[in-house]
Amino acid sequence: MNKAAWLAGAALTVLASPAIGQSGPPLDPRSAAQRPVPTGSVRDAPEVDIAQQGVLVFEPAFFADQRPNTALDMVVRLPGFSLSSGDSSTRGLAGTSGNVLINGQRPSSKSDSVDDVLRRIPAAGVERVELIRGGALGIDMQGAAVVANVVLVRTATVERVVEGGLYAYPDGYLGPTLGASYSRREGDDQIEGAISATLNDRTDDTATGFRRRYDPSGALIQDAALDLWDEYRNVRATGVIQRGLAGGRLRLNGVLGWFGNDSTQDLLIRSGAGSDSSSLETSEELEGELGLTWTRNLGPRSGLELTALQRWGEEDYRGDSLSAGDRSTFLSRSTSGESITRAILRHRPSDPWAIETGGEVAYNVLDSTNAYEENGVAVPLPSASVKVEELRGEAFGQATWRPDPQFTLEFGLRVEVSEISQSGDSDRSKSFVYPKPRVQATWTPRAGHQFRLRAERQVGQLDFDDFVASSDIEVGQVEGGNPDLEPAKTTLIEALYERRFWDEGVFDVALQRARVEDVVDLIPLAGGFDGVGNIGDGDAGFVRLRLTLPLDRLGLSGARLFGRTTWAWSEVTDPVTSETRRFNGDQAFGCELNFNQDLAGGRWSWGIEHGCNIDKGRAFRVREIRAFREEPIMEAYVQWKPADDLTLRLDLGNATDRDQGYDRYIYSGPRDVAPVAFTETRRTNATRWIYLQARKTF
Repeated sequence: MNKAAWLAGAALTVLASPAIGQSGPPLDPRSAAQRPVPTGSVRDAPEVDIAQQGVLVFEPAFFADQRPNTALDMVVRLPGFSLSSGDSSTRGLAGTSGNVLINGQRPSSKSDSVDDVLRRIPAAGVERVELIRGGALGIDMQGAAVVANVVLVRTATVERVVEGGLYAYPDGYLGPTLGASYSRREGDDQIEGAISATLNDRTDDTATGFRRRYDPSGALIQDAALDLWDEYRNVRATGVIQRGLAGGRLRLNGVLGWFGNDSTQDLLIRSGAGSDSSSLETSEELEGELGLTWTRNLGPRSGLELTALQRWGEEDYRGDSLSAGDRSTFLSRSTSGESITRAILRHRPSDPWAIETGGEVAYNVLDSTNAYEENGVAVPLPSASVKVEELRGEAFGQATWRPDPQFTLEFGLRVEVSEISQSGDSDRSKSFVYPKPRVQATWTPRAGHQFRLRAERQVGQLDFDDFVASSDIEVGQVEGGNPDLEPAKTTLIEALYERRFWDEGVFDVALQRARVEDVVDLIPLAGGFDGVGNIGDGDAGFVRLRLTLPLDRLGLSGARLFGRTTWAWSEVTDPVTSETRRFNGDQAFGCELNFNQDLAGGRWSWGIEHGCNIDKGRAFRVREIRAFREEPIMEAYVQWKPADDLTLRLDLGNATDRDQGYDRYIYSGPRDVAPVAFTETRRTNATRWIYLQARKTF
C-alpha cells in the first residue's frame, strides 16, 4: 500500500506544455508565407509560428487528387511517413498508441487502434494534417522520429457509413464482412459508434504442401502431404462520447469484441516410415475496455490531462494431436486484466521551452491454467497453473528546447518501478527499478535537409505468457513456463538524415547501434522442456534506406513509388553451444517496393505492394534449429469512386502464389553434444484470394 500510494502521488507531480495546434487557419507546406496558427490543448491557446516548430502542414487541397474518404486515407499518403498503430499488448499507456495524434493528443484507448480511430473520421472533418519531424514544443514523441497530428474542423460534421465486403477463394469458399459507423463532431463535442463483423474467413494458414525428412547423409526417409485449413470469426463494437465538463473536456470510450478460430492440420505419409497424423486447434477470446480522459487548460501556457483505463479479457484454447493411435491434448484457460491511471501536466515557461511531467500507475494480472496429457495420462508441466500480478508505476519528465528554427533538443527521463509476483505452481516475486533516459537532437540546416540523432535507454516488458506453459501443436512441442525472467535492457544510438525534394519526394538513411542486456531467448528447463529465459548480453544494429519518389516529373501523373531496404545484424552467445549467433528470429535483410497511382482526379486509383524478404530468421531451441523462409509476397488493388459518397474496391492477395515454411534441424540430444538426427523441410502454398468491398456514405 505504501508503494502504491507513493506511485499515485508521483503521478500528480506534473509540469508541461500545450501541444501543437489544434485548430486555426490552415497553412500550405509548400508556401513561403507561413501564417501563425494557435497551439495548445484547446482552441484558446497562444499563437506561435508553426514554421518555427519543425512542422510540415498539409491542407485538404494537398490530398484533393486522391479523393480521400477518411483521415486514414490522408495519413497513409503523407510523404515520408509510415503509420504505426502501436502495440496494445504492451502494459501501460506509454508508447502503445502509435505515431498519430488527434488534435494534439494521443487516442486514450488501447484496444481501439489508431487505424480504426482514423477510419471513423471523415476527410471532410479534417482541417489539416501536421507532420512533426524530430520533435516539437509540447509534443511527447514517445520514441518516434516522426509523428502525424490530425487537426479537425470545429464546424459540425456528421457521417453515416455502411460497408460490406466479400472474400472469395479459388475453391469457392466465401468470407463476408459487414460494418457500420456513425460519427458527429462539433467543436469539442463528439459522439461515435461503430460495429463490424467477419462471419467466416481464412488466413494464410489455409494451405497445401509437403513435409519431407532426410537422414544425416541427405537421403529422403519420409515424404508426407500437408493439408491445412483454418477459419475465424469476430464481432467488434466501439463507442466514443466527448463533452465539456468542469471547464475542460471529458472523453469516454468503450470497446467490446469477440474472436473465434478453428484450424486443422492433416499429414498423409506418401513414402517412408511414419504414420499419418492430424491436429485440431480451437480458441475463443473475449475482450473489453472502458476508458476515461479529462483535459483542461490551467492557463494560457499550462494544461492538465487525467486518464483512467480498465481492460479485461478471457481466452480458452484446446489443441488435440493424433498420430498412430496416440493422442495428446493441451488445454489452456486464462483471464487477464489491466487497470491504469495516468496524469500529465504541461507547461510552456517561455517560447523556446516546453516542459511535461507526470506519472502512471498500473495493475496487471494474468491468471492461467494449463494441462497436458498423452493418451489420457496427465503429464506434469513446469508452471502449468500460475497467477501473475504486476504493480507498476512510472514517473516521467521531458523538456524541449528550441533556441532557433534550425535546432531542437528534446531530453527526458522516465523511471519505472514495478513488482511482479507469481502464485500457484510457483510462488515468488521480483521488484525492478529502471531509469530510462532519452535525448534527441534535430538540426535543419536549410529547407529540405534534416539530421536527427537519438540516444535512449529502453527496457522491455516481460510477457506474462512466458511465465506459464504453452504448446506448438503443429510440430508436437510443449514449452514449460519459466518464472525466473528479467526484462531485456537496450541502450541505443540512432542517426538519421532526411532529404525532401519535388514537393512529395523523400529520401532518408538511418543507422542504429544497440547494446542489449539480458537478451530474452529459449533456454533448457527441468524435465527436458524448453522455456523462455535470459541468455546474456548481445549487440544489434541496422542500416535502413527509404525512398518516396513522385513520378509526375517522369511522365506518370499522380503516381508514386516507395522503396525500403534494411540490412540488420545481431550477436549473442548461444546458451547451448556457447557459440556466437544472431538473435532468435532476427532477419538479416528486409525490403519492400510499393507503387500507386491516382487517375481521373482520384475517381480511379490502383497500386501494387511487393515484399522481397525470403530469409525470415531462425529459432534456436535446445535440440533444434528452425530456419523460416517465405517467398516474396505481392498484392494489388484497384479502386473506383463512381460518386463522392460511394467507393468500390477490389483487392488481389497473394498474387504470386508464394510458398512459405521452414527447415528444421533436429538433434538427438542437446545441440552442443549430440549430432543431427534428421532434417525436416516444410513448405505450404496459400491460395490467392480476392476481396470486393463497397463503402457507402450517408
